[in-house]
Amino acid sequence: GALLVSERIDREELCGTLSPCSLSFEIVVENPLELYSGTVEIQDINDNDPVFPSSQARLEISESVAAGARFPLESAQDPDVGINSLQTYQLSANPHFALDVQTRVDGSKYAELVLEKELDREEQRELHLVLTALDGGSPPRSAHVQIHIDVVDANDNAPVFNQSTYKASVRENTPSGTLVARISAYDLDEGPNGDIVYSFSSHTPVKVRELFALDSATGELRIKGQLDYEETKLYEIYLQAKDKGAVPGVAHCKVLVEVVDVNDNAPEVTVTSVYSPVPEDAAPGTVVALLSVTDLDSHDNGLILVQVSDVNDNTPKSSQDSYDVYVLENNVPGIPILNVSATDPDLGRNAHLSYTILQADPVVGHLFSINRENGTLYLLTSLDHEDQVEFRMMVQVQDGGSPPLATNVSVSVFVTDLNDNAPTVLYPHPNTTATYTDVVAPGSPAGHMVTKVVAVDADAGYNAWISYTLLQATDPSLFSVGLHSGEIFTARQLREDDAPQHTLVILLKDHGEPVLSASATVSISVAEMVKEVLTDLTDVAPANDPRRHVTFYLILAVILVSAAFFITMLSVGIFKCYKWRQSKELFNSSRSTLYRTPGPFHHIDAVRGGFTPPNFYHQVYLTTDSRQSDLLCKKPFTSSPLGSRQSTIRNGEPGLYHQIVGTASRLPTPAE
Repeated sequence: GALLVSERIDREELCGTLSPCSLSFEIVVENPLELYSGTVEIQDINDNDPVFPSSQARLEISESVAAGARFPLESAQDPDVGINSLQTYQLSANPHFALDVQTRVDGSKYAELVLEKELDREEQRELHLVLTALDGGSPPRSAHVQIHIDVVDANDNAPVFNQSTYKASVRENTPSGTLVARISAYDLDEGPNGDIVYSFSSHTPVKVRELFALDSATGELRIKGQLDYEETKLYEIYLQAKDKGAVPGVAHCKVLVEVVDVNDNAPEVTVTSVYSPVPEDAAPGTVVALLSVTDLDSHDNGLILVQVSDVNDNTPKSSQDSYDVYVLENNVPGIPILNVSATDPDLGRNAHLSYTILQADPVVGHLFSINRENGTLYLLTSLDHEDQVEFRMMVQVQDGGSPPLATNVSVSVFVTDLNDNAPTVLYPHPNTTATYTDVVAPGSPAGHMVTKVVAVDADAGYNAWISYTLLQATDPSLFSVGLHSGEIFTARQLREDDAPQHTLVILLKDHGEPVLSASATVSISVAEMVKEVLTDLTDVAPANDPRRHVTFYLILAVILVSAAFFITMLSVGIFKCYKWRQSKELFNSSRSTLYRTPGPFHHIDAVRGGFTPPNFYHQVYLTTDSRQSDLLCKKPFTSSPLGSRQSTIRNGEPGLYHQIVGTASRLPTPAE
């Protein structure tokens, strides 16, 4: 069980600057089976000297530079780590400069010269210094570099960077030539003293110079080599800007470049079989092989993921069981009105959803369409609220599994009303050549209803609410109209000097937006007798009737039928008179002195086709001796739905037909 070293170990070759440096292994013990993991840490020894990039360094410093100015120096490199790495720098004794040792983010050290006493070219034209780098080993190892400083005449203005620190992030697989950052400095001098040249600072490590390139004219820092996150996660790059004056001015800045890890390392699987072949009677749980998986990437890129294959065991779920959609009528065809949303927690094909309309009603299939991929419901045609107010359909959401699973979603589409229908006048009918004249008796009191304008609106709600106003009138002070009923009343009592004919124009408006309107023309005659009304109506008959020949024949037929009817009724009257005389003789011989009471009141219907409504009723009073009776017509006791009419019809008026229903008995004379 002893673990032995098989060859010489070089920590710097195995791990470079990584610390700690470790090697992992596994040990399997059989009978019983046990697995042990082990790690060997390779400890560093101080077997490397610090090394400067060159044995000499040369600086040009103007005599006008003020005390406190700093000048970076080239850094030494030591491949050892920990305490054995480079720890400090030392500067040879001199009256002008001191040494300031700084520490980078990664823990490495670099040195800067700090001017403590101003230089004088006339007193000393050059200085020679020795910089020593020391590690922390025991005993320490060291390296030396000769620094030659030339004291030159002054340059008035030094370059200035617009910021002292730049930050950038790049992926470790970024190709060569990719821009990382662009540094910028300015110099207020003119000519060569104002021209700036960008370069790496003298203490920039060689490794950084191999990975990055700097354009001396533009200050663009680009990728030069292949970055590796597993090797270095952050680079601290020191740059400088120097003008071209005789005594160049120098400015310094640093760029922090963060390397972002990518999944560029495949997992390494180690399989160790310890029980092969496997007996057919091996008990469940018997170990067959040991697996070891490693990945050099970091965070999520370094996990091993075990995928579980999906089974279509989830039904699609909609965010809502039902949808109510409201669409304005007269819509533009082809507009989307709804997006049916559903999810499926399965993976891949099992989670791919398709949407279809279950067409129970064939009308729905002609009006609506749904996108199978995203569930957007489209309206294919323009809807009309007056045709149909509501549409119902069922949308099926189905996944792509085998067998597929589906769910149904109820969708109700309600067509909301627009004010797209103007009021329609039913009475008086506007599209007829016949003239409807309503009658009002002279002297009618104020508030007497003459007629009514009847109209409908095909819209709904406020869009169908009709208001009536009097737009024009022969005498505006005589009539008024109900705002919401359309009933026309007398505004005052009729006088004898009022015109016999009146024409009213009624404006009908709905309450929609925008307001739609229509008009109705009502003719009203002020007449005491129906004959006057009929004469007036004859005067307004159309002069040129294209159907006048048909009308002539119809009138002729009516005259012939009326003549035959008159002859028939005359014959019946003569027969009744004969019978009446016989009954009179019978009554004369009777001993009874009793008077017969008058029979019940009888009604007369005065009907003239097309002009006077059939419910224009009158009460007729008859005595028992009909030979001495006058036909007296009282004012109507019922009102027509189109308005009330009042007139008195005298006995024997031509043009009217009277039908008397009932019988009458004569009262005995006093002599009898």
